[in-house]
Amino acid sequence: MAKKRPQTKAKRPQLTDGEIPVVGAREPCPCGSGRRYKACHGRAAAHAATELVQRPFEGLPGECDWVALRELVPAATVALTLRDGLPEDVPSVTLATVLPMAWPALRRDDGSVLLGLQNDTASGDISRDIADTLLRALEAEPGTPVPGRRAPADGPRLQDLLAAEDPFEPVVHTGFEFWVPDAEQASPEVTASLERANAAAIPTVRLQGVAAAYWCRTPEKNHLRWVMPHPEEQLLDALARLHAAGRSTLGEGTRLVGSFRAHGLTVPVWDLPTGVGAEEVEKPAVEFAERLAAALAAETPLTADERRARGGLTNRQVTLS
Repeated sequence: MAKKRPQTKAKRPQLTDGEIPVVGAREPCPCGSGRRYKACHGRAAAHAATELVQRPFEGLPGECDWVALRELVPAATVALTLRDGLPEDVPSVTLATVLPMAWPALRRDDGSVLLGLQNDTASGDISRDIADTLLRALEAEPGTPVPGRRAPADGPRLQDLLAAEDPFEPVVHTGFEFWVPDAEQASPEVTASLERANAAAIPTVRLQGVAAAYWCRTPEKNHLRWVMPHPEEQLLDALARLHAAGRSTLGEGTRLVGSFRAHGLTVPVWDLPTGVGAEEVEKPAVEFAERLAAALAAETPLTADERRARGGLTNRQVTLS
């Protein structure tokens, strides 16, 4: 048998969790426990990095629009108000669906901040990752982009930084000219980049009569994609009631075809005839919202036809996140 090494009783360093540096997973944990990092303090770090927050935008004004801008809308911006106000050298903070080169954020030459939403994030909490990017952008040198990184597990979330009383009012753009202060004076390289981005953007319009509903035009047909705040099971029951009764359409030639799941919310999707634009669907959407409210309030069990309609809707769900 191998000879055992004598045990020593040297005093181990007493470090708090906040002082534990990150080392290789198979290396000894710096806390002095004698275990590998992955079996000691690395457990909490790995859990914090991978734990998925199902509704990262819950509690923010306009949660449904946050989801739409994250997953569905090509080009849009929103002015953000910070709870504690802006630093003196930061005139404004603007949320954007996407930024050039997929930068997480950009500190412009004038000190203003553009904050990207459609970026890969390092942890399972999008809100915490974007909040970390925002804080770093506020301190970045003017004229520089902000790189991505894994946010500290105990860092603030957007819900901690943004003013809760201010409305979330997206402005949908036809292109990405908001990237540069003066597109007409942009360099040839920037102009070419804008042209490529604009060519790939699907024309999108946010409806005015209802919340978080977005009309879009694709090469095949038009669609309405409507992010709704209701619990999924309750919403599917209500949609099934309307579908079985032939009352789930938005007018002649339109059809409720299924839904997306995105960040804990459900997004019903309608196919629209090519000739039906955003203006034509405004009134039908308001009328549908009234029918949906009544269906959501119904408490009777689903009928056989309604259960079949629900099954069809469930089978046509696609998870985006």
